Amino acid sequence: MKNKYEKIVSDLEKKIKIFESRNTDTLKVTEFNLDAIEACLKKSRELITSEEFYSDQDEIHFFKHVKPKIVAKFIFNLNVFNIENERPKGSLKGQKKYFENELEKLEEYFNIHPIFYKYFRGGETFSDQQYFLRKNKSAKIHLDCLGSYLDADFATSLDSTFAKFIGYELTIEYLKSELFKLSSQSLVPIIPVKSNLTWTGSKIGLIEMIYAIYESKVINYGQADIKELAVFFERSFNVDLGDYYRAYIEIKNRKTNVTKFLDFLKENLLKRIVKSEQ
Repeated sequence: MKNKYEKIVSDLEKKIKIFESRNTDTLKVTEFNLDAIEACLKKSRELITSEEFYSDQDEIHFFKHVKPKIVAKFIFNLNVFNIENERPKGSLKGQKKYFENELEKLEEYFNIHPIFYKYFRGGETFSDQQYFLRKNKSAKIHLDCLGSYLDADFATSLDSTFAKFIGYELTIEYLKSELFKLSSQSLVPIIPVKSNLTWTGSKIGLIEMIYAIYESKVINYGQADIKELAVFFERSFNVDLGDYYRAYIEIKNRKTNVTKFLDFLKENLLKRIVKSEQ
């Protein structure tokens, strides 16, 4: 069964990626994504309810890692659709206040569920049997487990909570990105200096490296923001990175080899070191 539901998810990701590459209207993109994700969930439910899992571990894997990521995509796209639909049309100050308020609402969810968030963030497994097996659902665990009673065949005690953690984190990243764009509009533009260097690798590889540098806080004692770093690399290497936030989401959602480009750099540096010592 694992190959079957993984194919359903893979098909969804391809469909979304193709549509997003051809459309820049956020509302159209989120509407399309919501329909595609809903269809994916329907197919997944039909599969899960018609076939048995190979083992408890296979069921745990689906309800802990697979279904929450699908639902998180739905939550994220729905949040973005609502945020952009209700976005104020007035001053930059008013828009900033609006985004800051939305951030506070989302962050509050993590604050009121610290135990489960710690379990989620820490990659804990000691209660997986209780949290992610349908036969072990319990109303005592969490209010979000209501879904396991409304649809007992396709929900466990905590899969909805994990989906919210992922979906809210993605939305928070989006809000922070939009806030920075608003802040940048009030800054005096810097005249770009022409560089003789040109980036000839993949753009997503460069974006992967930029985010790694940003998270490592090795520029300006960690005070440099992601936009400053992106602009610097664009000007230094004569490259347009486009919507690097969406590219980051793509990197984050990779099933395997999340740090593909960084691993590539490491591999080549080690090869040079070995070669120089021969």
